[in-house]
Order: sequence, then structure tokens, then C-alpha cells
Amino acid sequence: MSFRPFTSESYAQGERPEAWRDVLNAVGLQPAAKTPFYDGHATASHRTAPGLALSRLSAGAQAVAAAPLGHDDLPIALLAIEDGAVLRSGDNHRIVPAGHLMLLPRSGDWSIAFQRDLRAIVLSVTSAALHGRISGKLKFARPQVVAPSGLADVVCRTLEATARTIDTLSDAEWSTVAQSLVDLLLTLAHQQAVPTSEAGTSATQAAILHRICQAIERQLDDADLSPSGIAQAEGISERYLQKLFESAGDNFTHYVKERRLQRAWTDLSDPAEAPHSISEIAYRYGFADSAHFSRSFRARFGLSPREFRQQKAEQAVASAAPRGQRGWPQDALAQQRASQTAAPSRSEIALPAPANDHQAQQRHHHLAVSAERVHWGYFSRSLPPQLEIASGDTITIETLTQHASDDPELMISGDDGALSVFGWSKAGKNVDRRGAGPMDASVFGRGAGEGFGVHICTGPVAIKDAQPGDVLEVRILDIVPRPSRNPKHEGRVFGSSVAAWWGYHYNELIASPAPREAVTIYEIFAGDPEPHARALYSYRWEPQTDPAGVVHATYDYPGVPVAPGSIKRRHGVLDNIRIPLRPHFGVIAVAPREADFVDSIPPSYFGGNLDNWRLGKGSTVYLPVAVPGALLSVGDPHATQGDGELSGTAIECSMTGTFQVILHKKTQLAGKPFADLSYPLIETATDWVLTGFSHPNYLAEFGAQGQSEVYAKSSLDLAMKDAFRKMRRFLMHIKGLSEDEAIALMSAAVDFGVTQVVDGNWGVHAILSKRLFEDAD
Repeated sequence: MSFRPFTSESYAQGERPEAWRDVLNAVGLQPAAKTPFYDGHATASHRTAPGLALSRLSAGAQAVAAAPLGHDDLPIALLAIEDGAVLRSGDNHRIVPAGHLMLLPRSGDWSIAFQRDLRAIVLSVTSAALHGRISGKLKFARPQVVAPSGLADVVCRTLEATARTIDTLSDAEWSTVAQSLVDLLLTLAHQQAVPTSEAGTSATQAAILHRICQAIERQLDDADLSPSGIAQAEGISERYLQKLFESAGDNFTHYVKERRLQRAWTDLSDPAEAPHSISEIAYRYGFADSAHFSRSFRARFGLSPREFRQQKAEQAVASAAPRGQRGWPQDALAQQRASQTAAPSRSEIALPAPANDHQAQQRHHHLAVSAERVHWGYFSRSLPPQLEIASGDTITIETLTQHASDDPELMISGDDGALSVFGWSKAGKNVDRRGAGPMDASVFGRGAGEGFGVHICTGPVAIKDAQPGDVLEVRILDIVPRPSRNPKHEGRVFGSSVAAWWGYHYNELIASPAPREAVTIYEIFAGDPEPHARALYSYRWEPQTDPAGVVHATYDYPGVPVAPGSIKRRHGVLDNIRIPLRPHFGVIAVAPREADFVDSIPPSYFGGNLDNWRLGKGSTVYLPVAVPGALLSVGDPHATQGDGELSGTAIECSMTGTFQVILHKKTQLAGKPFADLSYPLIETATDWVLTGFSHPNYLAEFGAQGQSEVYAKSSLDLAMKDAFRKMRRFLMHIKGLSEDEAIALMSAAVDFGVTQVVDGNWGVHAILSKRLFEDAD
């Protein structure tokens, strides 16, 4: 018996289709004929026993079909865990809801198209798993779709539970579970294989009904949706339309109402939709009256929409106490249905011609910070750009630390830009949304956006001609700290560090009181011959009441102004200790493609909250472009940070950076070190730094649950594996080594280190010295 994880990060892009085919073949599937091979991000958890294979698959849109397996009577069981699967059998098509089980013959003219993403659990059992038992002849000429009731519900729940724990079960436990899965599938297959008459709609009628249902799905937002309108659009009579629904045991009115409620239920459960209020979601699906929607929702599901959200959030809070909740709670809104100082500066190196060949027209731009030019706590593919620049242009971007409110007198007062962003009174906030959560704060009640993401990001900046598949090179030419504008402290620079509830240390405190949060305020001496920081004072976090009247018992919402009289300052902390500076930007990101509102805390393939101090002046980061224009944002400025960022933050300090952006078109990547790039790649004057994460693309891996699951399932082990896989791939495909050579070199000369253990998606970096290849080059 064996457990084997799969990730596409292990393979160069050209190798991914065959590697993915092998994953599908292991459970009796293959890419459907006449469909393009899938070569995007994919993960799988796979475990086998004699005659049995179980996989949890996660990948992008694609179609699969049966892989010929000789003579075997037992069907493949496939459980789609997200909506969007369409089963084709012959000329018939059927939309299969999430949570319904498909029993699929080992051969025949069928395929399943996953229109959005492939997220499924697949169980393949062959006769070898029966150990000589007589199973009888099962006839599955056509696929069967089984609703989750009775025995089928037991099978579905067992598959889901097993898939969640597939990598943690001992061999003995797995053996027992595997045998149970064999027995369950065998019993269900016999039950479903009993011949039944197919007295119902003909193939032609089924196709018409399917087309009608698709039309309804597209018009669910139309409050005036009627059978006559649909019938007219489809060229049939209203009476015939009603007869089609009757033949399927339903009627038009009930079907439309049920689909609207189900879609609203799904969106209310979906973290990607949570920024929208309940009334917006209701209106989206044709409910013009919020009160009517609430009554209908309660009648159907037993809870009002608000109660539905709050109940799940309360369950998460109870289970997480006393530790706080960062990011989406797992049970709320996330359930689916069922050394650089001596090195030469990079700015001194000759620049290549920009991709759009506008070198002669290079321009410099300046993006000042203000409430209108920032997005707080989230990334979004839908944000309008603040400006557009061309490849080769330079740009100065002002950034603010979200921790300036830890001492507003030092870091906000007198600063027009900071006052604009942090402005907050009883009447409202200048920047209302702070995080990717709901604007009505219906999860925890912290405030708009719920603090599901905390970083103040300046931008986005669009890059002319940037398209998905391109690579954006971001060169950091300069970093300058932002001095205090308060006349009492003018010209001095300050920063803050928080030992917070999300820190790695929080449950390991040995002094009283425990647990506790502490804030340390520093002065930054960037102009000294040896730039450093010194602690001014510290204080323990006390409950703070924000201008809206919300009490924050913990440091759970960004930008809450700390009232001087509410805390007790402790002076003489870290006496006679000078902390060397490592100025860098914690956040450099392009927009992710998967969702409109993405929590700024967990880093991923698009960059984001990388929190790697090597990303300072003179370094470069290469980012894979995921959306048109790239939409570059910068924020989370740090004066210094240690590897690990153990307490939860660096010394956070507002800074201004100057950057040059170079666009590398997809067609021009061959032979470049960043060819086949699927992660943020850092280059310094001396090293290549590869970024590994627990989940390299958590948005694709977990789907709608991603912004919750990534916090719950990250580990250093997973991050180390990802860093190893990426470095192996880099050495093999960029440097031309064999796998054995790559592994030998990694063990002898590559430095792996912990980047951070506090950002939800934990990070391990791998450092490859350029000096190793001087002779080869």
C-alpha cells in the first residue's frame, strides 16, 4: 500500500501533459479524445491497495474519459466536489451537481467535461480487490448518476472523509478503509446495475430539456423569467416546455425557484463571493425583495441567510478559542456543497531591450500614496489601474505600513498621505474595505472586509501589452524610508513590530500572562554608516475600541488607532541592541486570475506577501503574469526581518521604492532562467532564490475553499517539498543537469531556509549561488 502526492510544480511545462495522463490512468481515466492536453497547475493525493486506487484530483478545466482496462465489470466511482461537471453519454448531456456520485463504465462513448475546474474524488476498484469472491456480472453500458441518499450518501461521505485523511492513515487503518470502500462500491454497483426501463423522455427530448435548463441558468438574475419567454426563445410551445419538466418529475416554477435558492446558497457559502452583501446575492438571482428572499431561504434551508453565515462563524470561533482566526474560518463561508551590501547594484547592469521595444521612449512615473490609490488587504483582477506604464519604464511608488496606527503620533500625524489612508471617524473610514471579507462584516463583525488580509497595497499599475503567460521582471532600484511628518519628530523614522496571536510563538509562551500580544516601537537609523533600528518602547495590547464602536480584544483588524491612554508603555526594552537593517517590500504582486477578492496574507504563484528580506535594493523578482495588464501592486514595507518572521511581523516601516519593470513576452522566454515560470523567482547579484510554499497555488488547489483551507493545511514539510521540487526542476531544465546531478548539488551547495511561518501559506526558500556555474558559463 502506498501514498503518493503529485504536483505539476515538479515538471517543466512540456512534461506536464504526460505526467497528468499518468495520474488519470492510475484511476482508470485519460484525457478525452479531441481535447487539448491539460498543462496547467494540478495536484493529486493518491493511495493504493491491491486492486484499488483512490485519488483526490485538483486541476483546471478539462475533459476526461475512460482509459481502456481490458475486461473488468466494476465501474469507476467519481464524486465531483464542485459544480460545473457535464456528463456526456452518446448524444446526451447532463449537468451533474456537486455531491452526486457518478458510476462510470470502463469503456464506452462517454466523457466528463469539467467546465470551470476539475475537483473530484475518484475510486477505481478492479476484480483484484475482490480476492476471489464471486461478484456476479455487472452491466454498466452507460454511466449512472446517483443522488446522495441512502447507501449512495454513505458511499459519498466515506469517500470524502477518506480523501481528507488519505495522507495520515496508517497502513493498518488504510487497509481497513480500503476494504470497506470495496464492499460499499460493490453493493452500490449491484444496486444500480439492476435493469430498469427507461420510460421517460427520448434522447431528443432530453437534449431539448438540457438546452432549456442551460438557458434558465443564464437568466436566473432576471426577476421576470417566465416559461413563455424561455419557450419562445427555444422555439417550442409553453405547453410542451411544461410537459418536458413533468417527464423529469418537476415543473418550471419549482425548478427555477430551487435553482435560484441553490445558487444563492452556494454563493453565500463561497469565500470568493463573501465581499458581496446578502442583498446583492439575492438580487443577483432574481430576488428583488430581500425579505422575500430571506423567507424563501429559511423555508428551504431552515435558517435565514444571515443566520447561516453567523452560525458557521460561531462554530469556527468556538473551535479555535483561545487562538484568533486569521483568514476565512473553515466552517464559515468556506463549505462547498456536500548578503547584498558588497554586491554591485542591479541598476548598474546593462538592461535588455524591453519587450515592446519602446526603450527610446522610456519614462519615469510617480505614484503617491492616498486613499484613492491603495487597496487594503486584498488583491483583485477587477481593480482599475491607477496608471499604465510601458516595459522599460521606471516608477516610484510610495507605500505605507498598516502598522502606522500602532503609534499614530509618530507615524501618521502631519503626513497627508497617511492621514488620507488611515482617516477614520464615527462617520466612516476613508478606506472602508480592509480585507477580502464581506463588506457587511457578517462573519466576525470586525469591520468591512473583516481583516481577511491586512496589507496596504499601492496600485495597481498596469503594464502595457502584458498578457497571461508573459513574465514580469520587477527590478528594485532604490528603497527609501518615509520620515515622520509630525513637527515634533520631523525627519525621524519609526517602525513597529507586533508579537501577535498569529505568530508561531503564541501558544509557547512561558511567562505570565499567557497568551498575550506585545507591540514594540522602533526608531530607524537608515542614514548611519551601519544602518540599524533601536527599540524606543513596547506595550502589551489592550482591548481597543475603534471609532465605529467595535471592541478589538486582539490585534484582529488593521489600522485600529491605538489610544495613548489605553496602554502602558515599557521603556528600556532591548537596551543597547542595534538591529541591522534589511529594507525590503514584503508584498510585490501581480493580480491572481482565480478570484475577484483574494486575501493579501497568503503568498502564492502571483507573488504577494513573500516576506523575504532578500527582495531589497538591487534585487529582482520575476512574476508570471496571470491577467491582462499584470496589475502590479506593492506594499508591506519592512525595515528589517529575520528568516521565519516568527512573531508575526517584521519591523514594519513606511517606505518609498523605485522600480523598473521589464515585460518578457511568452514567445521570447525560451532559454531564459525564468522560462516555464510558475512561481515568484528572486534574483540577487550573487544568487537565485526560489520560493517554495506549502501550497504553491492554493487558489487552484482548493478552489472556493482556498482562502480558508490554506491556513488550516500549511506545514513546513509541504513547503520544503515544494522548494525542493522547484529547485530540482530549475537545475534540470534551466541548468541542464540530470536528476541525480541536481539532487547531489542540492545536498552539497543549495541552502534551504524558512522564509516565514506566519502567512497562512508557509514558505521555504532555496538559495542557489551563481558562482557554482561560473566555469560552466
